[in-house]
Amino acid sequence: MDNKIGLKEAISIGIGGMVGGGIFAVLGLAVSLAKGGTPIAFLFAGILALITSYSYVKLSKKYSDRGGTVKFINQGFGKSVFSGAISNLLWVSYIIMLSLYASAFGSYAPNLLELTDQKAFDFHIYASAIIIFATVINYYSIAIVGKIESYAVIIKLVILIAFIFIGAYGLIGNPNLTQLAISQWENPIKLFAGGMVIFVSYEGFELIANAAPDIIHPEKNIPRAYYYSIIFVIILYIIIAFVTVGSLPFQKIATAQDYVLAEAAKPMLGKIGFSIITVAALISTFSAINASLLGGSRVNFEIAEDDELPHHFLAKLWNHPVGLMVTAVSTLILVNVLDLESISTAGSIGFLIIFGIVNFIGYRLSKNTGGKKVIPLAGFVLCLIAVTILIIQQYQSNKIGVLVSMAIIGFCFLIEWIYKKTESKK
Repeated sequence: MDNKIGLKEAISIGIGGMVGGGIFAVLGLAVSLAKGGTPIAFLFAGILALITSYSYVKLSKKYSDRGGTVKFINQGFGKSVFSGAISNLLWVSYIIMLSLYASAFGSYAPNLLELTDQKAFDFHIYASAIIIFATVINYYSIAIVGKIESYAVIIKLVILIAFIFIGAYGLIGNPNLTQLAISQWENPIKLFAGGMVIFVSYEGFELIANAAPDIIHPEKNIPRAYYYSIIFVIILYIIIAFVTVGSLPFQKIATAQDYVLAEAAKPMLGKIGFSIITVAALISTFSAINASLLGGSRVNFEIAEDDELPHHFLAKLWNHPVGLMVTAVSTLILVNVLDLESISTAGSIGFLIIFGIVNFIGYRLSKNTGGKKVIPLAGFVLCLIAVTILIIQQYQSNKIGVLVSMAIIGFCFLIEWIYKKTESKK
């Protein structure tokens, strides 16, 4: 029973996975895309996550495995080039998420301590340093990673909930409240596209799938863990978006886009509030990097174990899968090359495709899982629509983000096809 996970712990895995660096990284981006309709954009993304979680619930109960999403993909499509490529895409999407968190860390940290006269240079120093530091901790002790996670979840939730209450009080008589009026919303297509760009802020619920074999009373607790954590996070994000848009003029949000949550604490609490939220952002993004490094290296190991990546990835480097180092180095490159919107777009496209496929598997295997067909089918169709709208909208404003995403997907399929070809020749 020592290794078993109760409902509370399972919910905190889901909440911790979602409320990582995501909200700190993408809130400003969401406002720039959806304007006064930002709370609605978060609602759109949350509803899609909630529909997708139905497939995860059914698959987690039937095919409970620490491989989580990787195992579901193999269950749905067998060990083929397609399933291997999608599993590789999951691993790469982890790397993209790590870049997003490191990017948020690099944006917030210089506000506390400037290292040079140039913020852009400071950004690269901090973003790189935090990845290296988290990698060292992962190599040193996985137990420490777990401890950091359990404390970080509590700290960031306490600070975010305090921000909501103090910020809500500060909205009384605030002239910026008019920004939330429907006349200030972007059109429905842009609102939906805005929600999909920031979809990465919800993807962490899929970590519950990896913990499913250890959850006690799985029949009852697996569904509760998914649904409770996602509903809680939807409400949290909507209120944070509401308080932020009602607190600051759009102009100021645009100027402080990369650290907007700290800026939103200023009207009520001044420099102290700004500093507290900055510290919360640093703790959150650091804990998210820590957990995602571990998760990413495990995904990589699972894929290699399933013969969908070369067995070199099963090798150990300092008693850890070599994938940990590959994941860390890839993240370092990505965060120093791409901008925030391109990273967020690439991550959202990756996860929307993966979740669309998991929904399709949920639909396909509904007889085996005892689930309804209509919900996974709706999830699959919605993910397809979401990816299409996101690509079209972002192609107009952020061509690089879309091209990077397409290149990553193509690369995942090409690598898998080459690997399978050379293996069959052997």
